[in-house]
Amino acid sequence: MRPSPSPSDVRMSSQPAWLARCRAHALSLAVCLTLAACAGSPTYGPVPAGSYRVQSGDTLYGVARANNASTADLVRWNSLTDPDKIEVGQVLRVVPPAGASGGSASSRAARPQPQTRPAPKATPAPAAPRTATNRIPMVWPADGPVLANYNGSSNKGVDIGGKAGDPIYAAAAGKVVYAGSGLRGYGNLVMVQHENGYLTAYAHNRAILVKEGASVGKGQKIAEMGDTDSHGTVKLHFEVRQKGTPFNPRDFLPSR
Repeated sequence: MRPSPSPSDVRMSSQPAWLARCRAHALSLAVCLTLAACAGSPTYGPVPAGSYRVQSGDTLYGVARANNASTADLVRWNSLTDPDKIEVGQVLRVVPPAGASGGSASSRAARPQPQTRPAPKATPAPAAPRTATNRIPMVWPADGPVLANYNGSSNKGVDIGGKAGDPIYAAAAGKVVYAGSGLRGYGNLVMVQHENGYLTAYAHNRAILVKEGASVGKGQKIAEMGDTDSHGTVKLHFEVRQKGTPFNPRDFLPSR
């Protein structure tokens, strides 16, 4: 028997119709966070009941929403160490494991467990560099100095320094599609969906001042700077993505 949903899950499952449209833009964390693209369309066998096989264009966020779960649930149920690394063809559990629904340890051990073969991995083709399209102008989300710049690998955004409690601003107008701390490595995280398929992410906040589903204006204060899940360094980690692909935020921001 599935456990009662938490208040946050109930809130997420009752989001208005516009949020469903966000799934079409292949959003993460994280959120949220992109899937590796694979070449070809390999044929796979059926998946066990309560599981889902990742398709091209899926995101962990979208799979969770489609199955009335949260991204944190899928990370926990599938022991994911890095949600960015899930791949097309991978089988994800989308309902709670049997142990989470009650029953004694001995009775669970006595039940035969379904045997599933690992999903075959398609060989990815070399990805051509993507170019951001229909860029939107943005404002700096914080006033502090830049501590680290985008490099496309170890840093997919920019890190901006400051003091705990410094204001964090929405870089452009949009709608809040995530506000929480369920994505490892990002701490208290806010994600805002914008026009032309763009999404901005604001990580490591001390406090979040907006709720999922809220509309925000360009330059509106949405959070306070902090050091959650940042190894003790007070900073804002800021990312800009279009349909899941990260781009250098400085290409969208005015010169300093």
